Amino acid sequence: MSTQSQTALIHRFNGIPFTTRSSPDLLKSLDAFDAREDDILLVSYPKSGTHWLAQIIMQIYTPEVTLTSPIEFGDISRVEELNNLSSKRIIPTHLDYNMLPSNFKVKQCKAFYIIRNPKDTAVSMYHYYRDNPNLPTIDSWTVFLELFLRGDVVCGSWFDHFLSWEEHKNDQNILFLFYEDMKKDLPKVVKKISVFLGVNISDSEIKEICEKSSFTEMKSNVEKENSDPNHTVCALTSNRKLIFRKGAVGDWKNHFTPKENKMFEEMFNKKMELSELAKHIIYEC
Repeated sequence: MSTQSQTALIHRFNGIPFTTRSSPDLLKSLDAFDAREDDILLVSYPKSGTHWLAQIIMQIYTPEVTLTSPIEFGDISRVEELNNLSSKRIIPTHLDYNMLPSNFKVKQCKAFYIIRNPKDTAVSMYHYYRDNPNLPTIDSWTVFLELFLRGDVVCGSWFDHFLSWEEHKNDQNILFLFYEDMKKDLPKVVKKISVFLGVNISDSEIKEICEKSSFTEMKSNVEKENSDPNHTVCALTSNRKLIFRKGAVGDWKNHFTPKENKMFEEMFNKKMELSELAKHIIYEC
């Protein structure tokens, strides 16, 4: 990775790497952001299934809601844009818990935190880096994995991000979901989401939501769309065709060498030693 491309495309805020699509002025202003009690947050580390979750939640709700771009996406004008929305806001973010505007915490806004196994997340991010002109060029998978384990990628360390949110696993307003559970039994997860949101939906509605939220269906729809470049659920790109690649569970096996897997496992076991949620992460379905 050349220093020039790294400098041009990435900046650090509170020690965490962000793309220049998240302006420092916007990031500085977030702590004063005016959250509303009925805001819903969709939180994830990048490449963990935010678009999938957004698709499901938008179908559970009536049309009187607005799915916004991530709160950290854009420049300082983003705050005014969000403030001007009159409808209920569903707000995605890749921020760790410590960087989340304090107003969301004070008002106990409902939040979803979606967890994807970090090996598949790393692979998905690697391909994203390779295809996304807003991110620095990466020479190889081996180089990227080292950066990922060091936390020297956009949004910082997967481990730190996960642990910052896990500290709040007993908060009543946060629901933790596993990407792999959505792959295994989507109807069950859709039901869980609707109960958390306090929205009653029938079994036939759950079935319809699941059909419209299949990976193939979503990827196909995105490829047909001419999307507004300012409307994205991802803070790293406005090209929605980059968003859906495979969506598979276990694709990491096609990339990790035994040595790399051992190195990953050692770091995971060390960092996540005290984590309860980490015990539920699975690497294949």
